[in-house]
Order: sequence, then structure tokens, then C-alpha cells
Amino acid sequence: MTTPLAFCTLAIKAVPNAPRNAVVGWLGDALKVKVHAPALEGRANDELCEFLAGALALPRRAVTLQQGDKSRQKVLRISGLTLAEVRAKLGV
Repeated sequence: MTTPLAFCTLAIKAVPNAPRNAVVGWLGDALKVKVHAPALEGRANDELCEFLAGALALPRRAVTLQQGDKSRQKVLRISGLTLAEVRAKLGV
């Protein structure tokens, strides 16, 4: 059972303009994630956070962009889960 104070940071390698949203797998310590949205006006960042929140069964507000607003290398803050729980839920 998780506590509300649990959180982790997750390194992401984002790939915008993909045919569909998908978690590809781990590249070292970073999780590679494809998102359908284009990298314009933050749309890909919003879709990335929304997609991962859904995949982790968390509310959208629990997944926030911490670094990498305009980069493919990003860091997300995930509230409510530890890194081990994130890895287990994503199953990759």
C-alpha cells in the first residue's frame, strides 16, 4: 500500500508525433515513451503526463513535468508511487 507522501522522479526519453501513445521500454535509467501529440505549444508534454497517469492508474495531477519542457529528455515527478512501484505497474 502506498502512502500519499510517496513520490519519485522518472527520467523520460519522449518521442513526439508517434502513430499512438506507447511505453517502449527502458534505455538505461530513462523510460522511452512515444506520444501521438506533436511537440508544439506543450501538447506533447501534456499528453505524456496524461498518458502515464492513466497507465499508472493515478489522477492526472499526480504526474508533473519537472525538467525538460522543450527537450526530448525529460524528468517527471510522480506523486503517490515509488520508482519500484512505477516499474512494476508499467511492466517494462
